[in-house]
Amino acid sequence: MTLSNGPARRTARTPLSPRRSSSHADVPDADAIGRALASDEPAFSFEFFPPKSDEGERRLWTAIRELEPLRPTFVSVTYGAGGSTRDRTVRITERIALETTLTPVGHLTCVGQSREELRGVVGQYAAAGVRNILTLRGDPAGGPGTPWESHPGGLDSGVELVDLVRPLGRFHIGVAAYPRGHRDAASLDADARTLVAKAEAGASFAVSDFFFEADDYVRLVERVRALGCTIPIVPGIMPITNLRQITRMSELSGHPVPDAITTRIAPYEDDAAGVRAEGIVLATELCERLLDAGAPGLHFYTLNRSTATREIFERLTLSRV
Repeated sequence: MTLSNGPARRTARTPLSPRRSSSHADVPDADAIGRALASDEPAFSFEFFPPKSDEGERRLWTAIRELEPLRPTFVSVTYGAGGSTRDRTVRITERIALETTLTPVGHLTCVGQSREELRGVVGQYAAAGVRNILTLRGDPAGGPGTPWESHPGGLDSGVELVDLVRPLGRFHIGVAAYPRGHRDAASLDADARTLVAKAEAGASFAVSDFFFEADDYVRLVERVRALGCTIPIVPGIMPITNLRQITRMSELSGHPVPDAITTRIAPYEDDAAGVRAEGIVLATELCERLLDAGAPGLHFYTLNRSTATREIFERLTLSRV
């Protein structure tokens, strides 16, 4: 199935070509991501998790430098649970903007921050030349599945956060999307309406959480398009390299790993190398299906390691030449 994902997409298979990010010496270009997502070639991007220690940060920078030659459309660094790594995340994002050739997207969540504090973070990003911001409500401070607690003077939704950022400067604003629905959404249709509301508030692209079956993404895009919204939706890819870790993260999202996936991985339960190898095959197959369906690009959750992402990228490049 080929779907309409914003502007007209390619229907023929084309090479997955690396993109050149603007140098930090250039004037920041807030429209670069929008142009990349509207291109006939697929965009691709990498997301890193916030390190909890200086040693973890050193490993993260190793991964960043190893992935930099692939020239992704953009990279981002998430906040930790409950916004716990906000300062480190902002600092790393600033360094990416100032010290690499990569285009960073700054994360921003409502968790544990007042409106003034949120504006302050946006100001930090702007001062470092970051002109792209991914706005998310964020998980409750108590963790996924716990009740949301409002911060005094803060915000309670991704829509409100887009409203806050939009007038603060010429930013390219991204938001979150959920192929299998946000765990707090009343229904898949309600979840789609929320994404449309974010677009109407000023968001210009969306990045999905990770999932494992292409049909989930296709149906999300169809729901959003049926509401008359053309926002580009970039699917999120998390390669399975550690079954216990990926199962735990899926449970936290409220959507366990599908049976079809666990069946493929099960024969390698006691073989870590086998799990990793099959996980890369599964991720590559998913990426192929998504691109053939018209996805505007791919967003890789790297788990702060470059090897699996580079292997998938190489397989996609070779298979689409």
